[in-house]
Amino acid sequence: MAPMAVALILGWWLVAASRAQQLPRPSLSLHPSQGVSLGDNVTLRCHLPRPAAWVWLYLEGRWSYAKYIDKKQDTTEFSFLSASHDQAGTYLCQYQVSESEDVSVTSDPVKLVLTDRSFPPPHISLHPEERVGTGTNVTICCWNKDYGATFLLHKDGRSDPIQRLVPDDVGAVSFTLFGVTPADSGTYRCSYHPKNYPFLSSPLGDSVTLEVTPTPAPPGAELVSRGNLVVAVVRGCAAALIFGLGVFFVIDARSLWIRRDESLGGEGI
Repeated sequence: MAPMAVALILGWWLVAASRAQQLPRPSLSLHPSQGVSLGDNVTLRCHLPRPAAWVWLYLEGRWSYAKYIDKKQDTTEFSFLSASHDQAGTYLCQYQVSESEDVSVTSDPVKLVLTDRSFPPPHISLHPEERVGTGTNVTICCWNKDYGATFLLHKDGRSDPIQRLVPDDVGAVSFTLFGVTPADSGTYRCSYHPKNYPFLSSPLGDSVTLEVTPTPAPPGAELVSRGNLVVAVVRGCAAALIFGLGVFFVIDARSLWIRRDESLGGEGI
């Protein structure tokens, strides 16, 4: 009987998995999407691609919420008033369709990271300072007293950190921007995740401003460029002239042969 029971369980699991794959995947979004501090209100919205009866919100590895919804809704919300440490983490949502046991696959994960303002903000420095030319390698250093922290480098106007590093033994990291261009100009700040708290963040620290200026052309570069242009034009004209002369000689030779053939034909008569 044991093999038959295992076969039945496996068959049920395969059917359930097949049904889940047939249902469109839901999506999950966080509001506000960033800058959420401990004690703030935050909402997670599960967007449903088709009518559903039940929606589940999972905090990965811990617990879940379930909500029964109206069939006409295409979105359901899970709101936390005064978000706390134990609500930080990775979330997913899933739904069950109306009047059926079919359950969808889970959504892509969304991370809720909470800023804890009790952590001191990190320090920051820029080398070389402020204004550099295009192509320069720039180093941004961040440090604090928490030697186990993971540092993040932020640029104003970008929603996500642009780099992430674990510090060395003295609690500092060096972010390097290689061969900078004017697009790298902007204001940079650091934050960090304290050791063993990947979903808690320090406040952003002080800022540094990087200005990247286009590298001026070396002396005589404009004259060289103009000279190259003249050479290119002369070569183009010469090629056109040679081509034209070649065409002329081909046509002239063809005309000569035609006249010669006509002349010989007339003499034969």
